[in-house]
Amino acid sequence: MKDLLPELCDHFEGKVAFLAVPFSNYGQKVSFYGEVVTLRCYHDNSLVRETLNQNGAGKVLLIDGNGSIEKALLGDQLAILAEQNGWQGVIVYGAVRDAYTLSTVNLGIKALATNPFKTEKRGVGEAQVSLNIGGISIHPGDFIYSDWNGVLVSNEELDLTLLG
Repeated sequence: MKDLLPELCDHFEGKVAFLAVPFSNYGQKVSFYGEVVTLRCYHDNSLVRETLNQNGAGKVLLIDGNGSIEKALLGDQLAILAEQNGWQGVIVYGAVRDAYTLSTVNLGIKALATNPFKTEKRGVGEAQVSLNIGGISIHPGDFIYSDWNGVLVSNEELDLTLLG
């Protein structure tokens, strides 16, 4: 379903929160959803590679880069790794790079912007922590739903079979 979020809001209004952040779409998947895996990292994507190297079946990686667009936290190699390991999507509260190649990867990808500069690799960051992005608290194990309409967060998995 390409316009998933309006349907979710109509059926589950009290169970979802809208992440009011101006994300842009970069991946080939128009609509994606899954259990949230969280990372907090600033100008260092060491943990991104480590996380995307794991089985991501049914999961969406949410990376809190503190909204900085000075360094790209995701590029073509990491997106391909995510696709190979079954991730549904990656949402970056920060920047990505290799935008054309990202558009060819069968993965949902959202970010604030692009920047061609890579990050430093210092092994700095936090995994599976609670985040606050756009005034919404997001916890590991929550569920994210995304399409061209934006991003919704729910603290439980929604029954998509109830949608028309």
